[in-house]
Amino acid sequence: MASSGGFFSDLKILWHMAVTGGRGKTHEERLENFYSGQADGYDAFRKRLLHGREEMFASLPTVPGGIWVDLGAGTGENAENWGPRLNEFSKVYLVDLSTSLLKMADQRIAARGWKNVETVHGDATKFIPPEGSVDVVTCSYSLTMIPDWFLAIDHALRLLKPGGTFGVVDFFVARKWPAEGLKQHPWSTRTMWQAWFANDNVFLSPDHIPYLQSHFETVSLHQERGTVPYLPVVRAPYYRFVGRKPL
Repeated sequence: MASSGGFFSDLKILWHMAVTGGRGKTHEERLENFYSGQADGYDAFRKRLLHGREEMFASLPTVPGGIWVDLGAGTGENAENWGPRLNEFSKVYLVDLSTSLLKMADQRIAARGWKNVETVHGDATKFIPPEGSVDVVTCSYSLTMIPDWFLAIDHALRLLKPGGTFGVVDFFVARKWPAEGLKQHPWSTRTMWQAWFANDNVFLSPDHIPYLQSHFETVSLHQERGTVPYLPVVRAPYYRFVGRKPL
């Protein structure tokens, strides 16, 4: 299981974020290079950085006997956010390309005694479960780390049964001229956060929300800002989206 963190654990993670940046020839190599040295402290640090996950999962419906797929599942912490409702699924697939993070997920599954949860070392744009179609798909701070994030959204749409639910929470920047009802960010927000996160191969996009809304029926959308560890003054923009596949 992941460690509870602490100052020195945070320093280790910050060093990886600032120095390693996730190098490698392929996307999988870059992910593993970035996360292999920080997997044990991953959850504790990101709990203070990745906001809105608990709220998103609280708003998602479960389907008794249904199937949930988490694309870019990391250490499997998202499964904790269902609470007892996790047991309502007949099968859960935690999909990720990082073997180091999936190792932590396997430890979590064993520690919790989850019999319906399985890790999958696979591509979020390609994984298809044996059952074919599923009831719920989620991407929790993973779209910004998938180079062809639009393919991941397209794939989630294909995986879902008609009426199925797609939940996304992630960082973003707004378009310069957003559609009515969407946030408008100043130039400083649009440029600074994209550059800051790109160092770690996290690519904030102004197109996530419009693309999601063009492919799914919007159930709920929240555009907010969250704190960043050791940077008490700044707030990073993030969104929570819950959509439904049209019938």
